[in-house]
Amino acid sequence: MMSRPVTSLTAIVIARNEASHIEDCLRTLDFADERLVLDGGSDDDTVARAKRLGARVLEQPDWQGFGIQRQRAQAQARGDWLLMVDADERVSPMLGREIRAAVDDTDPETSPQVYEIPRLTSVFGRFIRHGGWYPDWVARLYAREAGHYDSARVHEKLVPVPGVRVARLEQPLLHYSYTSVDQYLVKSARYAQEWAIEKDRQGMQPTLAQGLWHAVGCGLRMYVLRAGFLDGTEGWLLALLSAHSTFVKYASLWVRQRNPRDQAIGSG
Repeated sequence: MMSRPVTSLTAIVIARNEASHIEDCLRTLDFADERLVLDGGSDDDTVARAKRLGARVLEQPDWQGFGIQRQRAQAQARGDWLLMVDADERVSPMLGREIRAAVDDTDPETSPQVYEIPRLTSVFGRFIRHGGWYPDWVARLYAREAGHYDSARVHEKLVPVPGVRVARLEQPLLHYSYTSVDQYLVKSARYAQEWAIEKDRQGMQPTLAQGLWHAVGCGLRMYVLRAGFLDGTEGWLLALLSAHSTFVKYASLWVRQRNPRDQAIGSG
């Protein structure tokens, strides 16, 4: 019997101004054959920190959204398999072993070529297990020829090749998302801008009433229907902030369509 060919794994981190996260993230990726950081124009020392830890660092400052950045990173990766990780995410030793086993034991003819991983998010110091936040299944591990990312500026998704088998891993990907309200507001504002740019290009024309309706629905769905109240005070605060950020997305698009100057500035 012929032995299976040795496969290699590239762990990819998309980063921009992630100096506070990049080192801790990269340290959890030592099980990969290559650690590739694609920097999107940081003005802090993200790049220097990543290089000090031995990662291969590429810089692509003309930011066109998360989807395009992931496409660029995939094109530059050397591994047969790719693991997409954000700078504020951590791969536990148990998840690392599970990923390594999936890659090393793969058979292109019979094994899954795309794996979804449950993501467990920490918000304000507490891991959120309700409100629709867990398990947050994300397709992040895949054979490089088995899929590609779409071009969405935010909330991008992996698109598997038709017919490819998709499976799920058991161990969670730890996501240290928000530690303060200020951080939440800054990050959600950035996502709102990216969302507004994309929806504007698609021709969406919202009203502020629609934004308010979606915001109220978001908060009630998270806190009541999806049992966010079981996460205590953090669950209540997260539902309230999520409702706020939902409204801000629609408000950003509404304002953008009424200010051509802002539209030109934010179209990069």
